[in-house]
Amino acid sequence: MEALKFKTNIKCGNCIATVTPFLNEAVGEGNWQVDTQDPKKILTVETSTVELVKQAIEKAGYKAELLN
Repeated sequence: MEALKFKTNIKCGNCIATVTPFLNEAVGEGNWQVDTQDPKKILTVETSTVELVKQAIEKAGYKAELLN
């Protein structure tokens, strides 16, 4: 499994609390983290499925764009 990085609009602790159940279900607890200090609000996920992550984020009401 590789670490994928996404630019998101997840800005704060409350945002993280909102996406937590969606990401935990999609990729598993402990397999993701959001750097809210980074201007791009980078979500790092240990998975090989880009679409699964994007769907989970969108289901929670946020956006995620894969970074190259």
